[in-house]
Amino acid sequence: MKLQLNLSTAPQPNNRPFLAYASLIGTVSVLALVVLSVAAYRSWHANRELHADMARWEDSIQADQQRQRSLASDFRGPSAQQILDRSAFLNSLIDERSFPWTKIFMDLEQTLPPGVRVVSIAPRLVDGRAEVTLEIGSSTDEGKIQFLQAIEKSKMFSGLVVKKEQRSDLPTSPDKIVLSLTVWYSTT
Repeated sequence: MKLQLNLSTAPQPNNRPFLAYASLIGTVSVLALVVLSVAAYRSWHANRELHADMARWEDSIQADQQRQRSLASDFRGPSAQQILDRSAFLNSLIDERSFPWTKIFMDLEQTLPPGVRVVSIAPRLVDGRAEVTLEIGSSTDEGKIQFLQAIEKSKMFSGLVVKKEQRSDLPTSPDKIVLSLTVWYSTT
């Protein structure tokens, strides 16, 4: 029979649990390192693609800005300015031709009291709105006041401004009072 004796003063410690835990932690650490390395590589690769896309877009923006500056300098030239002036003139003629004359006369007819007549009318378009300069003749002060009240109450006319009033003492003149005024006319 063989007998094993330990002649040392202290028993030998059992390192197996430590080695098992250390191996397990080391394995988990290596796996975490692999997973984080793969994630870092993917992120780096995606960022590299994003930076390449951003560089392409910035190049495209710079090319478009250069093209825009080139076109703007072409439009500032004298020939382009002549064309723009001509088109503005033609557009103003078209706007004047498209003024609703029949409608304004129908609206004025509804607001004119007896003894008041339109001597002259001159519309002009200002920022898409019609500013109408009227010269009105009236045989009496009551007719003038009725006309001004009717214009102020009208839905089609607004912003009444009386510019001047002239009185005539001539017996041959049909209008004893001539008013010059401006109003805004709603064309809609």
